[in-house]
Amino acid sequence: MTALSIVVPCFNEEECLGELHRRMSAAARIATGEDYELILVNDGSRDSSWPTMQRLAMSDPHVIAVNLSRNHGHQLALTAGLDLCRGETILIIDADLQDPPELLPAMLAAMREKQADVVYGVRQSRAGETAFKRATAHGFYRLLSRATEVNIPLDAGDFRLMSRRALDALLAMPEQARFIRGMVAWIGFRQVPFTYDRSERFAGETKYPLKKMIRFAFDAMTGFSSAPLKLASHAGLLLSLGSVVLILYIAWAWLAGQNIQGWTSLMLVVVVLGAVQMFVLALMGEYIGRLYNEAKRRPLYIVQEIAGEIERKDARLGYLASAIAKSDKPGGKGKRPAK
Repeated sequence: MTALSIVVPCFNEEECLGELHRRMSAAARIATGEDYELILVNDGSRDSSWPTMQRLAMSDPHVIAVNLSRNHGHQLALTAGLDLCRGETILIIDADLQDPPELLPAMLAAMREKQADVVYGVRQSRAGETAFKRATAHGFYRLLSRATEVNIPLDAGDFRLMSRRALDALLAMPEQARFIRGMVAWIGFRQVPFTYDRSERFAGETKYPLKKMIRFAFDAMTGFSSAPLKLASHAGLLLSLGSVVLILYIAWAWLAGQNIQGWTSLMLVVVVLGAVQMFVLALMGEYIGRLYNEAKRRPLYIVQEIAGEIERKDARLGYLASAIAKSDKPGGKGKRPAK
């Protein structure tokens, strides 16, 4: 076991990897000397990220490059790195260098001083981001805080430092749709904030366009709250009250001998009711779909190959399909067929 593991999920980050390696290695040496490992997880990149990672692993014994079999998504790529790391303390950081690696020594000092199991970064400023993204992120975190039963920190991403016991507790949670910052909040232990200013991306483009951000937000909401399902009961109550009012109006008009006018209004009511019903059914389908995915119990990720120090423990949540494996059991290691 090493003193420090640094886990970095990467997707099309070839322009950032060299600078990430330089700055992260310098910060790790200041914090722990030579007792660290830098785990780079290639999440099905389509550029030259994987060859770059292989070169870094060949030139630096501290680097372990993990190549997933396809693009699994940021949260599952991060899960793979966390599952395979062997450090007593674990730093999670993205490859785009928006979260400064130089904060590592200060975060370690805060962890020791406050006897914490988790030190999570809280963004007090977000350079290089559009006003729309800042506004939606601000609103999302506050909506999530109100809707969930778990106290998820505001304005905190995945950038954090964790103890081994906190990570082991996290790895005991095998769900497929993962919102890791919420899962870390759920496990408890002593968790303290660490405020910092977020930088612009070092190079490249964001890997979270609007579509992925919406999917990520929905995973977070449905994974930690049943509030969306309660919309059905609230909507049903309001529509029932509206129906009672409409029935009373129709009865009064009939008794008064007035003709009932308003086919347009009637059709509007029908359309609104249909839209509410479809929305509620969609929410129920989302939760049922999550149950279906969990019931299949597939491994969360598949590792195609590892470059660097290859002596890894068995994966708890994934499947290692490495060339040197000796077992074909699911959840363990797979053997490459002979030519």
